[in-house]
Amino acid sequence: MNISIRLENENDFRNVENIIREAFWDVYKPGCVEHLIVHKIRKVSAFIRELDFIACDGEITIGNIIYSKAKIISEDNEEFQVLCMGPIGVLPSYQGKGIGTLLIKHSVNVARTLGYKAIIIFGNPNYYHRFGFESAEKYNIQTSWGANFEAFMVLELYEGSLKGISGKYYEDSVFEVDDEELNIFEKQFPYKEKHITDTQL
Repeated sequence: MNISIRLENENDFRNVENIIREAFWDVYKPGCVEHLIVHKIRKVSAFIRELDFIACDGEITIGNIIYSKAKIISEDNEEFQVLCMGPIGVLPSYQGKGIGTLLIKHSVNVARTLGYKAIIIFGNPNYYHRFGFESAEKYNIQTSWGANFEAFMVLELYEGSLKGISGKYYEDSVFEVDDEELNIFEKQFPYKEKHITDTQL
């Protein structure tokens, strides 16, 4: 493998959406919504072009990571900007080879140099703890509906970057997808059968 990472450009869009679709198909639900979310993120003001990276094996695109602006709103209604990571996806044939790790480490380093304070995700703790993500509860940060659980995690981008910041976390509304919107978008892709599996949420 000859893996390189570069910024995504418009010529990559459809290919990347296909990769995200393949990566997430039947993982969390029958079919997936993540390819539509990626498609929509690029069109909203929360999108961060400088943090939209693809991984390539030679000339073949094999993975993508994308970020959007999100916010923490304190009890006093003060707003603090943070980053929302994801979706991040790697072609199934390349999964388990460290491609996701490369994308995360590279993008986290760039986010740090751009001066962002923190990254917030919903993900698998067993995977994300290795990158320094910790329970959001440690920082007194809750979901928008006031909850905390293991999969809700925070990464400070520098020591003490979240000092004095607490409250509820709100990602951009781009993550809200309705079934009709998804069905229309899905028609642009080759037919794939959906399956219900034991591991889906």
